[in-house]
Order: sequence, then C-alpha cells, then structure tokens
Amino acid sequence: MNVNPSIRFFEAQFERQVREADLNLNPFEKLALPFLRGRVLDYGCGLGNLAVAAAQRGCSIVALDASHTAIEHLRRRAMEQALPIEAQEADLRTYELAGEFDAVVSIGLLMFFGCATAFRRLQDLQSHLRSGGVAVVNVLVEGTTYLDMFDPEEHCLLSRGALEERFTGWQILRCEYEDFAAPRGQVKSFVTVVARKP
Repeated sequence: MNVNPSIRFFEAQFERQVREADLNLNPFEKLALPFLRGRVLDYGCGLGNLAVAAAQRGCSIVALDASHTAIEHLRRRAMEQALPIEAQEADLRTYELAGEFDAVVSIGLLMFFGCATAFRRLQDLQSHLRSGGVAVVNVLVEGTTYLDMFDPEEHCLLSRGALEERFTGWQILRCEYEDFAAPRGQVKSFVTVVARKP
C-alpha cells in the first residue's frame, strides 16, 4: 500500500511520543479544552491527549485519526481509564461523519489535504455541529516555511484570513495567529479559530 507521506511522518512521531511517554497537551489543545462539552468530535486526534483530557472532564468523545499507532494507543488509554472515547482509524479525506456534536475540534489536520478537500471537510464538520455548539479549528497558514511533513503534491496552506471567512455568520470567540520556530531556522505559522454556531 502506498502510504501518504504525511501519515508516515506522523506515524514515526507518534511512535516516538509513545516510547517517551510524551503525552502533554500542546498549546492548541490547551486553548481548545475549555470550549469542549457534551458529545465531542476530535477530528485528527493524534495520540488523543485532548480526547482523554476532555473525557476526564465529562465529555463523550468520537476520536478519529489515520494513524494506527495513535488510535491503538488511545484505545488502550481509554480502556485503562474507563473513559467514554470511541477511537477509530480512518482516512479523514473521505470518512463520512454521522450524527451531531456539541463541539468539534480539528487541530493541525486540514492543511494535509488538498484545498478543495480541506474546505469540503471543514464544511462537513460545521454541518455536524449542533446549533450553539463550538468549533475549534487550527491549521498552518501561508508564511509557514517548514514543509517536511507535507505530501509535496497535496497540501493546503490557507491565506491569512481564509479560515475566519469560513465562519462568516458565526460568533468568533477566539482567533489567534502564532508563529513557532521549526528545524533549520524555519517557521510554522498557525491560526486557531474558535467559533460558536448560530
């Protein structure tokens, strides 16, 4: 099977994190956690650190990721702690969502799809969110120079402002741009939008 370069990149990263027990919330997960309630979709959950933290606070979680390592790790953690987490390995470029959620979160995922797919997936996430629910979406944007983890033929760095435009008519609760140092003097430029559905 021809595995997407982005999936290979993160599979190796997740294997290292599991070995080293590196399970702390990243800054974007810390920002998202206070906004999560009820039934939560974690779309591109990675190792599930945010899913575990939200479940420990009383949320029920549907956690999806393409990484076998990540999903198996999350299933073990959920079982050991008896947490209400349904973890599924899935190709999120084509996965069909079902049901409604009180919150949806997608941190660091959509930029790994082509732009047309990324926008379709975002629209799908929005449509499965209940009225009054909160979406937390985080992506890399133009200005990012660290591209090692991307499939060279299919990825999407949004222009600044493009993600907020996708939430026109919603209540924007937070919108933050942040730059982080990356290997070899490069930069990762992120935007995080937290928005309430009308």
